Amino acid sequence: MNASKTEELLRVAKFGGTSLAFGENVERAAKIVLSEANRRYVVVSAPGKRFAEDTKITDMLYAAYDAMGEEKDRMLDRIKERFEEISHHLGVDPDLDGIFSKIKEAFENGLGRDYAASRGEYIMGIIFSLCIGYEFIDAADVILFFENGEFDGVGTQNALQDRFLGCRCAVIPGFYGRTPSGRIKTFARGGSDITGALVSRAVGADIYENFTDVDGFMMADPSLVDSPDIMEQVTYDQLAALSRMGAVVLHEDSVYPVKLLGIPINIKNTFAPDRMGTLIVSSMDKKAPRITGISGKKGYSSIIVKKNTSSNKGRLLSEVCEVLNGAGVGLEFVLAGINSVYFLVSERELSSCRERVVLEIKARSSPDLVDIKDALALVAIVGEDVCEGALYFKMLSELSKSGILPTVVIKPDGEDCVILGVEEFEYRDTVRHLSKTAKDLNGIEV
Repeated sequence: MNASKTEELLRVAKFGGTSLAFGENVERAAKIVLSEANRRYVVVSAPGKRFAEDTKITDMLYAAYDAMGEEKDRMLDRIKERFEEISHHLGVDPDLDGIFSKIKEAFENGLGRDYAASRGEYIMGIIFSLCIGYEFIDAADVILFFENGEFDGVGTQNALQDRFLGCRCAVIPGFYGRTPSGRIKTFARGGSDITGALVSRAVGADIYENFTDVDGFMMADPSLVDSPDIMEQVTYDQLAALSRMGAVVLHEDSVYPVKLLGIPINIKNTFAPDRMGTLIVSSMDKKAPRITGISGKKGYSSIIVKKNTSSNKGRLLSEVCEVLNGAGVGLEFVLAGINSVYFLVSERELSSCRERVVLEIKARSSPDLVDIKDALALVAIVGEDVCEGALYFKMLSELSKSGILPTVVIKPDGEDCVILGVEEFEYRDTVRHLSKTAKDLNGIEV
């Protein structure tokens, strides 16, 4: 896409807490917004940590709400000082005295922890709108929840579209909305990311830019792999697979609104905005790496139940599932062989009812064998071609050369991933070897 076409794209930009932690960072974010005329809608988080031992504004607000008497006042004063520093650096003058007077009154009236937590985004939204000259829209007016706390998607879409009529540029706080009675309600997790996706859907954005403090999503856990590459592209579905297997990426709720319309998400670094970042798309282009990412997690147990009989295998599967469900043990994966069924479950969930589960399976199904193995890890290889042909066998072949033989190989139907079960003590080496192989294979015909 040429430069002129890129500049015409309607953009929604969301900035995370680190990007807005203090005045200099906020100024940098403001320059990014104003560098392109079509970066017209901005969603902001509350200021995050300024340094490792610092406290996020949201956590300070929670603590202030729970505090009593003079301690509450001192905590609110410290929060106010954080916003005064940011405002002073930017040369703007929000009515912080009036805002904090209302917050103190609301705290005394017990308006709730969600209200308290939301004020960081609310104040940051006001300050940022003054800084860049955009209209401020309170999220409480456009992000709607039902009275029982469930998110109202249809009501929110309608409210956003109505509010944006005639509004060319706006700043919207992330993380919160309101119920019909006016009670402030926050999202459970990834709140500002979700708000950004909802705004992107409402305005029909060409791209949703999610600015953070990293260059994008890494192909593997940097605590396990030295200097992993950044994923240049990943599909929505691949992202979900990586997230399910332990990767720290966007929460599914923050992807769903834009996934419906096929709006790409660009994860970018506020502190290096010219870098490409990670682009989340509906489908890969021809230049995309064949292996997108590697992720995994520990803490699994396998349960193998064998019954050498010609009786209905489906019945055995059903009986064991009923036993596990009754014991509160969730199923991660289920495989069926000729005379056996194989279950992968949470080791933690199984630990409290292990003997009961074995006894009930034996009583209900009269199996020839019930075998449980603990301390397993799952590692997912995610990529568009990973389930097919030479690429799949090459990955397994290279892993076996290192002496690692998976205990199970799972290829979920319709997903661009292969999941390997390995011993927990092999987990780190498995991720490292697979990451090295993926790096070697990407862009190379096998």
